[in-house]
Amino acid sequence: MAAEFTLEIVTPERTAFREKVTSLIIKASNGYLGVLARHAPLASGLDIGAATIRRPDQSESRIAINGGFLMVLDNEATVLTTTAEMDKEIDQARSEAALERARKRLSERKADWDHERADLAMKRAIARIKTLNP
Repeated sequence: MAAEFTLEIVTPERTAFREKVTSLIIKASNGYLGVLARHAPLASGLDIGAATIRRPDQSESRIAINGGFLMVLDNEATVLTTTAEMDKEIDQARSEAALERARKRLSERKADWDHERADLAMKRAIARIKTLNP
């Protein structure tokens, strides 16, 4: 049996996830990062992306993370993020529609549109879709 650690994913509104897990793969600011039990202390910025969680029974869940921070200390990993959506909470059709809207806004390049906001919306939609379709 693989060693376990506690993973907690927290948003301003709720604790999205808190369980004993055996691994976490998450998109950090400079690429993907893996966390296992007894990981060295770590603090890292997170990018928008899909995270994979493996439980002691070998089942996996995926969660869309909207950036934030990861802290690993004393066999606990804590993710602080503005939003977190478990795979079972995501509507694929809605995510695909959001991706299409964002791509359209970015391609039209109208001066009065907030292109940074459209780019972030596109990244969030892609993260949701990747959460459902790894």
